[in-house]
Amino acid sequence: MAMPVIGVTGCYEPAANPDKDLPRWQVKMPYIQAVLGAMNAAPMILPGGATEAMRPAVIDTWLGTIDGLLVTGSPSNVEPHHYKGDASETGTLHDPARDSYTLPLIRRAIELGVPLLAICRGHQELNVALGGSLHQKIHEVPGHFNHLPDKSLPIAEQFGAAHMVQHRPGGFFQQLMDCDESLVNSYHAQAINHLSSRLQAESSAPDGTIEAVTVRDAKNFALGVQWHPEWGYDSSETSKAIFTSFLDACRARQLNKIATPESMAVSA
Repeated sequence: MAMPVIGVTGCYEPAANPDKDLPRWQVKMPYIQAVLGAMNAAPMILPGGATEAMRPAVIDTWLGTIDGLLVTGSPSNVEPHHYKGDASETGTLHDPARDSYTLPLIRRAIELGVPLLAICRGHQELNVALGGSLHQKIHEVPGHFNHLPDKSLPIAEQFGAAHMVQHRPGGFFQQLMDCDESLVNSYHAQAINHLSSRLQAESSAPDGTIEAVTVRDAKNFALGVQWHPEWGYDSSETSKAIFTSFLDACRARQLNKIATPESMAVSA
C-alpha cells in the first residue's frame, strides 16, 4: 500500500530584495524529517496564495487528497485581530498570508474528520480557529516563566528538554502512554489565554500554561501541542507516541478512502 500523505502547512517568506529575489512558501526541515522518519509517510507542503474566492475549493481539494494534516510552528505570531486581542508591539513578526488559510483549513479539517496534529504556532492557531484567544508574551504574564530558550546556544540545544508537563488524569496522554507527566522542550512567546470551549486541556506546564489540547467534538485524531515533538522524534517516548497515534489515524483514513472513495468526497 502507498504511504499515507501528510499535508504540512507552510509559511510565507517575503523577498529580501524584491528587485533581485522572489517571495516563497517554505517549511523548516524538522517537520518534513518527522513525517518521513517518524511516520514513514509522504509530506506534501500546502502553500497559501489562493484568492479568497478560490480558497474554499483549494482547501477542500487538499483535504480530499491528504490522509492527515500537520500544522507547523513558526517564528511569526497569529495576528491579534483574529481573536480580538490588543495590537502587537511594533516589530512583532506576523504572517497574515498564513493566517488567511491555516485558520479556515483547521476548521474544515476538523469538520471533515481529517486527522490533525498542530504544533507550537499550530497549537495556537487551533485555539484561535475555534474561538479562543492568546497571550502574546506569556513571560510578561504574572506567575508565568519565560518559555523561550537561550538563543545564543546551538539550535539543537535551543530545542533541548526544558521542563515537565503534567497530563490530565484519565486524559489523552494517560490513555496513550499511561503516564502522568512528560519532559518537553519549549520555544514560544505566544500561548493560550482563553481556551476555546471546543478544546479540552490535556497537559500544562508548572506555571499553568496550557501545553496540549484535544478537540472535544472531533471525529478523528485532533491534537495540539505547544512544544516541538518533531525535535527528538526518534528519542523522546512522548514524541514517538504522538507520531505513532497520529500515523494510526492517518492510515485508517487512507484505508477508508481506498475502500469507500465516494464517502470521502468533499464539495468544491
